[in-house]
Amino acid sequence: MQVAIRLDRDLILDCRNGDLGAWQRLLDRYERLVFSVPRRYGLSREDAADITQLTFTILFRSMDTLSEDSTLGAWLTTVARRHTWRRLDRKRREETGWDGISSEKTLMLADTGTEDLERWELTEWLDYGLSLVGKPCRDLLSALYLDPQQPSYADVAARLGMAVGSVGPTRIRCLERLRRVLGE
Repeated sequence: MQVAIRLDRDLILDCRNGDLGAWQRLLDRYERLVFSVPRRYGLSREDAADITQLTFTILFRSMDTLSEDSTLGAWLTTVARRHTWRRLDRKRREETGWDGISSEKTLMLADTGTEDLERWELTEWLDYGLSLVGKPCRDLLSALYLDPQQPSYADVAARLGMAVGSVGPTRIRCLERLRRVLGE
């Protein structure tokens, strides 16, 4: 068994058993890692501190259900990243007026009846990217890919006030912009 996994397993077991020293060791080991996630996304130290506190609170509440073979660094990073995206999304909505992907559109992206973390993260990631590409691209991509009515190019062109022949080339440019902002 790898040393990191063994250390994490021991920390999890000790924390479950109420060992306060284990909680301190866990914080000492992972606090900087968790704090670095929102900072890498450009959030302030205050926001990063809030997200760090929230992440460790979630860990505390999840400790009894956490698998003993969990890799705490990856688990904590995922939680911190999700809450960083939410904070960025909230800030962006305040600045741009973008309301994000509606719950109806989110249902289109998610498997109904299941809570699929990977699909949820993909939705959050897509919403984050759409919030960065600018209103014209965001409107076009949302109409083409997220509208439950699945409108034709003609319908999209009419709705957005553009020529039907420009929908395809604009779509390609917007998808390329989305790829760039998402770092793909």
